[in-house]
Amino acid sequence: MGIGHTQEQNMLKDMVAPFLAENAPVKHMRNLRDADDKIGFSRGLWKQFAELGLTGILIPETEGGLGLGHVEAGIVLEQIGRNLTPSPFLATAVAGAQALKNASAEMRGNWYPKIVSGDAIIGLAIDESSKHRPQAVELIAERMGNGFRLNGSKQFVLHGHIADLLLVSARTSGATDEEAGISLFAIARDTKGIEVQTDRLVDSQISARISFENVELNGDAVIGDIDGGWSPLQRLLNAGRIGAAAEMIGVGGGAMDITFEYLKTRKQFDHFIGEFQALQHRAAHLYGEMEGARAIVLKAQHLLDDDDSRAELFVAAAKAKAGLAANLAVREGVQMHGGVGMTDEFDIGLYMKRDRALAEFFGDINFQANRVALLNGY
Repeated sequence: MGIGHTQEQNMLKDMVAPFLAENAPVKHMRNLRDADDKIGFSRGLWKQFAELGLTGILIPETEGGLGLGHVEAGIVLEQIGRNLTPSPFLATAVAGAQALKNASAEMRGNWYPKIVSGDAIIGLAIDESSKHRPQAVELIAERMGNGFRLNGSKQFVLHGHIADLLLVSARTSGATDEEAGISLFAIARDTKGIEVQTDRLVDSQISARISFENVELNGDAVIGDIDGGWSPLQRLLNAGRIGAAAEMIGVGGGAMDITFEYLKTRKQFDHFIGEFQALQHRAAHLYGEMEGARAIVLKAQHLLDDDDSRAELFVAAAKAKAGLAANLAVREGVQMHGGVGMTDEFDIGLYMKRDRALAEFFGDINFQANRVALLNGY
């Protein structure tokens, strides 16, 4: 396992970075927001992702994808974060595609080609409360003949309003807060009994609150084993968490770069403010924190790709560390910009908003720090 990227991975970055910088810079997100776009991202851009092969990055070559790993997915996500690009890449091509590896051959044969071609969006219906608690599942999947009847609700389902497929955690046995007794279902969003309400998040992306009322499914909708959904759910969550961490590295890196550029160009008392020692110390500290976060994210990506037993621990640590570093980057960015950092005219505030949303996705800093403690036996 290397400490950096291989030549092939650097080539991927050299392709993705200019593609997103040209086709989906921060202005792209601003335009969608100002137009009150009801989808929340550009379907045309998603199709371009597919044409480049990016939508199949984690899908095995034998099933039509690129057969790459979390390191490569993280390269894409870092550039998505750097440009604040609204995209279903994290939920669909990373977390969703990873969860479907536990699905039946028939289900994979149905959905993988649609993901690869850019014709499918996946919504992750996991959370039910204001904070991320994936084991706290109250949505009930009651056995009914050879199938199930679902009743309950989910919230914070990113892109859930236009998703073609929902991955839904439901309780088939046991009590709330128990990992045992959870089952994971793949459900077409247009299934009878599903109702969707939308919310625009602080970073202008759109999430959904989804209710399930007597939604009837057959047994083929289960991913993995009945009552054994915690395993594929953890696979989904680990992919989502390390993917969100990589995107946060991009957000923090983008915020840091525009802040450093501002320090080089803004003058006060006939001096560039970057010449002031106090700001230089803060900039150096921020750079060190971002590099430390980048290192642990890369380590966790490698461990996931190697199916290492330590992967879950490092993923939790990486999400926490990336959250701390990115939050420092956006806060320092706003402060070093001064009063104008609070205005919509400058992009730094938009980076702060994306950081706040990403911090909550798949568990915030406190959640991940607690997981690190639990996984270490505390």
